Amino acid sequence: MFEFDPKGRYMMPAHFGMPNYDSPPSLWYHGGLAVEVSYITDRERLAALLPKPFSVADEALISVTYGHTGKVDWLAGRSYNMISVNAAVKFNGEEDQLEGRFSLVIWENLADAILTGREQIGIPKIFADIPDYIVDNGEWRCSASHFESGILDMSIAKLTALSAEEIAVAQEARAATDNQMGWRYMPAVGGFGAEISEPVIYPSETIVSEVQVGEGSVEWNRLTWEQNPTQFHIVNALADLPILEYRPSAVIKGDTNLFFPERWPRVLR
Repeated sequence: MFEFDPKGRYMMPAHFGMPNYDSPPSLWYHGGLAVEVSYITDRERLAALLPKPFSVADEALISVTYGHTGKVDWLAGRSYNMISVNAAVKFNGEEDQLEGRFSLVIWENLADAILTGREQIGIPKIFADIPDYIVDNGEWRCSASHFESGILDMSIAKLTALSAEEIAVAQEARAATDNQMGWRYMPAVGGFGAEISEPVIYPSETIVSEVQVGEGSVEWNRLTWEQNPTQFHIVNALADLPILEYRPSAVIKGDTNLFFPERWPRVLR
């Protein structure tokens, strides 16, 4: 008879245990690429999407990022694509007071990556078809869709490369607010009420090798229930956040690490 180890790590179906490795794979993502477009939105509308004790940061900043993971160690060198939407926030808890980014939603095109992030950490991941990025006459273009209905289109053009010194200065300036946060919600059996509902933080670190900055744009596609029955409300809520002013956009290349024994993902208090 299968018996659970109270301190073991499992995922459904848990009664098969976890994979046995000769040596556990690392959580490095090698040769990744990100296409990030940021803009200022309406503060009150953004605040309506944030659970307490999160609040909008000094600037109501939204960042939409296309990511190609590169070679992922725990996937034996395979890769996948994602579109993440983050808001600049403050967390004002009883014990933790932080500035950083709140994950509103992350679309990914690989079920394995979605399930591990949702179950183990509480990252708000859902599925979408996300093709590889396209570069045409210096313009980078990315998109996502579900049930053959477009979710968004984004692009960056007029790119200029930053020097190594400029990259170092930008990373140092961002260090104080480099906190990726979210909300872990697991419904009770039957779907009514919460089994788990808590704020979380999940650290990562990217060793940046190249940055190009330029002018970006995002176009959200408003959807009906018939077009995307499981996600239309998410897409439309993001489309309702007005784009008041674009900020400099960027194409970023580098390697990312998700494993920090001294900064393990945890519940915020």
